[in-house]
Amino acid sequence: MSIRSFIKSACLVSVFTLCFILPASAVNAEVKTFIKEYTYQAGDEDSKNSCRVIALREVKRLLLEELGTYLEAETEVKNFQLTKDQIVTLTAGIVGTELIEDKWDGKAYWLKAKISANPQDVTKAISTLRKDRAKTKELEELRKKSDALLKENERLTKKLKTARGAAQKKAAQAYKQNISNLNATEWFEKGYELVISGNYIEAEKAFSKAIALNPRLVEAHYNRGLTYGNLGNHQQTIEDYNKAIELNPNYAEAYNNRGLAYDTLGNYQQAIKDYNKAIELNSQDAEAYNNRGIAYGMLRNYQQAIKDFNKAISLNPQDAKAYNNRGLTYGNLGNHQQEIEDIKIAARLGLQDAQNFLRSQGIEWCVITGEKQGQNHQNKEGHVI
Repeated sequence: MSIRSFIKSACLVSVFTLCFILPASAVNAEVKTFIKEYTYQAGDEDSKNSCRVIALREVKRLLLEELGTYLEAETEVKNFQLTKDQIVTLTAGIVGTELIEDKWDGKAYWLKAKISANPQDVTKAISTLRKDRAKTKELEELRKKSDALLKENERLTKKLKTARGAAQKKAAQAYKQNISNLNATEWFEKGYELVISGNYIEAEKAFSKAIALNPRLVEAHYNRGLTYGNLGNHQQTIEDYNKAIELNPNYAEAYNNRGLAYDTLGNYQQAIKDYNKAIELNSQDAEAYNNRGIAYGMLRNYQQAIKDFNKAISLNPQDAKAYNNRGLTYGNLGNHQQEIEDIKIAARLGLQDAQNFLRSQGIEWCVITGEKQGQNHQNKEGHVI
């Protein structure tokens, strides 16, 4: 193998792909703050905790809708061709809600909460996030689940007022489980925010609480698996992906990332089986082709590796990692001219590893800008022109 290493691609659906923290970077940056209050009247089956869970979910919804309305009217988000619901959904994956004050008198739970963010930072984050189909899909599914839980809560609350006997007992149990699921969603979102800030240890704890409250929350298993991966616990990562796949056998990203975990442990044959499944479920997954190419490369099946890198590049002409990896593979085959050409493309596309290598060799490259990055360098088969 070459001295440099292959560069893998992870389907980091929860946050790892998009590690944008809304910074306090610009000292003079305008920060907008939205504040909302909400009061929830307790029912017969409610406790302080259940009231808090419901009130917090509702106030978050109101805050995100207000922020979404502002972004749609006052920022470049209006040019992104997104619906209001899509803007709110993506924003939920970027900003967090802060509880300011709350009160509980045994009959009603009142709280005040806020969202503070720099609209320019949020707009940039949305611009990036909307291009990540897997991430966007996950956020959309989470919002649907949360909305469904809130509607179910309303239905059960009405039923509890009229139900009697066994029906009342059954409705009370369902209500309790629904509150637990809502609380799990809250802990999941907390884990999300912790990962964005790079606090993987606390994120793992938050995801674990979400799973304890709702063991069938597939996103929590998947994202805890990602968190364990960042903490270097690859065996636990595999266990969480196993559970995510058990709950959703069509979870292509979970197969891809489980393959990465096996890859890291040196089990390349098992990794290839997982990449095969990810590709079977999503034939447009450039990351899975890139990763399978790496696994084939580690097994010294360089011709198959090049085929996979070609496919990754054809699906994503701006995939600097795939160009870099194909270059390394050509190097392993002794084709050093082709190796350097591919690494130059990766460098032009902004891959730091490729740039550093070329600098160390005294080789120059020029930076390409614009939407056609990468497209100028390949013909239909994916070979360099």
